[in-house]
Amino acid sequence: MRIGMMADAYKPHISGITNVIALSKQFLEKAGYEVYVFTFGGGDYIDDEPNIIRTRGVPLVDTGLYFSARHSTEAQKILQKMDIIHVHHPFTSGQLAIRYCRAQGIPLVFTNHTRYDLYAHAYLPMVPDALGDAFLRAYMPAFCKACDLVIAPSAGLKDVLIKLGVETTIDVIPNGVNVQPFQSIEQPIPRQDLGFDEDDILLTYMGRIGPEKNLPFLLRAFAGIAKTYENVNLLVLGDGPERENLEDRVRVMGMNERVRFTGMIPYSELPAYLAAADVFTTASITEVHPLSVIEALASGLPVVGIQSPGVGDTVEDGVTGYLAPEEDLAVYTAKLSRIITDNETREQMSLKAREVSSLYSIENTTQIMIDRYQKLYLEYSGKKANLFQRLTRPFRRTKV
Repeated sequence: MRIGMMADAYKPHISGITNVIALSKQFLEKAGYEVYVFTFGGGDYIDDEPNIIRTRGVPLVDTGLYFSARHSTEAQKILQKMDIIHVHHPFTSGQLAIRYCRAQGIPLVFTNHTRYDLYAHAYLPMVPDALGDAFLRAYMPAFCKACDLVIAPSAGLKDVLIKLGVETTIDVIPNGVNVQPFQSIEQPIPRQDLGFDEDDILLTYMGRIGPEKNLPFLLRAFAGIAKTYENVNLLVLGDGPERENLEDRVRVMGMNERVRFTGMIPYSELPAYLAAADVFTTASITEVHPLSVIEALASGLPVVGIQSPGVGDTVEDGVTGYLAPEEDLAVYTAKLSRIITDNETREQMSLKAREVSSLYSIENTTQIMIDRYQKLYLEYSGKKANLFQRLTRPFRRTKV
């Protein structure tokens, strides 16, 4: 079976969706399937994996992203040879999938990875909320209706799509994570290398440092903690457009020695960094299926987060971490304080976190997707066979 993944962006662009596609491709190929990625680029990136089909696009300022209203003729020809198309972005790639593949009788799968309503508010603040909501309520139901299978990586996101008016049946299938490297790390990064003492309690955040991640909220909560507990520090792993602003904020707050920014860390080194921490913290409410949270759980880190789709679907309050109501700084800070001071509960949560993380293993989720792909492929093969029989019936001889 040939599976085509369609995405507006892929490597070298770094994002959760890129990681999901790359990991899914790797494990589907291990299972014996041919997997192609159809995306856009500038022509100067050399891929280190097979079957990446790029169409030249127009660069979008300095984002590292590219736009094109069509795929190249060569890409279109390859697209139309696929047995399954799996769309990972609903707008550009989604419309191109319908244009090129629907008439060819190729089944379309769509995974909604993003809270587009909240991301629009973060990146397009000049656009009225009502306008963005009206567009999504008009677009998403129609697009999902054109797909044969719609997937939400979490139950919370399924509810979000339903509230946008999507009436198509939605399957909840988690995005897979390769949890094994995080579960089995033996040598954490020494805390001295990070500028902290071994007996400190170390909180960490890992992910994109962007406006949608609500990191100012996290820093305000940590400031309250830092005034009370001298041995608690915060390590911020990752990079993004808000890093410089947040570093300035930390200096103004007088927390230079308590908060450290590492910048971008090679993915292969992340398990060792997470293993050096005691607690994972996030204040994001825009997550759909938070890979960083699952990787933290696999590392044995209890999670303190905010009750919202994605994080709330992954973290069980009081079992694998603590959840606070949205934008409730007092409760969030109190829960941080509780997990810092209760060593026994933190250790119990650590054990449960590792156990729960196995539910999201890429091996499990890949097999679920293979089952869905095969079912769709057989359904469409049957439809094509029936159509062929109907068309050729007048030309077939009847036995006497």
